[in-house]
Amino acid sequence: MMNGHSYGTTQRVGAFRQQQQQQQQLAKIGEDKLEEIKEAFSLFDTNKDGYIDYFELKVAMRALGFDQKKDEVLRVLQQNGTDDGAKIGLDGFIRVMSGMIAARDPVEEYKKAFKLIDEGGSGVITAQSLRRIARELGENIAEDEIQAMIDEFDLDSDGAINEDEFIKIMMNGH
Repeated sequence: MMNGHSYGTTQRVGAFRQQQQQQQQLAKIGEDKLEEIKEAFSLFDTNKDGYIDYFELKVAMRALGFDQKKDEVLRVLQQNGTDDGAKIGLDGFIRVMSGMIAARDPVEEYKKAFKLIDEGGSGVITAQSLRRIARELGENIAEDEIQAMIDEFDLDSDGAINEDEFIKIMMNGH
């Protein structure tokens, strides 16, 4: 039989472990991603009551790169939301999204990014692809700088960056 004192200690230890795990996740994702999570929450908390409901949560998760099915979004609300499971606050949203982001496989994320840049599906990033991305991002990069990027990271000297080269760049800085 557990007395009130040991039960309270067990609760405090469990809360401490959960807090440690959350701090590790936040450290792993970095300050930029944390700000992105907060911005997504703020953007979809349209009535500014400090909570988002099911539909807002689903769209906020999608904005952060997670297109979750209905049952998964409902599970997130049930486990991390208000007592009635109808909405989630900022702290719960940060906890859930930092965990999901920390669990991402970086290689898979780099492959997705590569496919976005390799718009035509040619299997390589060319100077033309980089020029297009720079334009879309509103960056004005000189032609010689674009070619220098390709030349620097083109490990097999074929004039373009393939997916393996791109992943190496992303994983190691080049």
